[in-house]
Amino acid sequence: MQLMMGMRLATLAAAAAAAITVAAPVQADDYDAPFNAQLHTYGIYGPQDFTAWLGKITCERVTRGVDSDAHKSAAFVQRNLALGTTQGQSLQFVGAAINHYCPDQIGFLQRSGV
Repeated sequence: MQLMMGMRLATLAAAAAAAITVAAPVQADDYDAPFNAQLHTYGIYGPQDFTAWLGKITCERVTRGVDSDAHKSAAFVQRNLALGTTQGQSLQFVGAAINHYCPDQIGFLQRSGV
């Protein structure tokens, strides 16, 4: 009887430990979250994975010379964001994307006078 009680107690303790381990929150290093939070301050909302993807594509376009100035980048962004996004918000998006994902391209904004 004593042995059965000990085994039950050990089993319960192991199950409790396993439940605690499984239930522990995972803290991910989410690099895109600050970018998305910055967009929210401009009134730009959308799924984080989409806005991050669009920000990275914007940087890729700037780096490859697809867009010759920030206004052309903003036009691309505006076509891909929610209907009603203003040109000003699109320029803010471009600035935030460059600042976050490709800060080495900050001169692109400066050359455009943005």
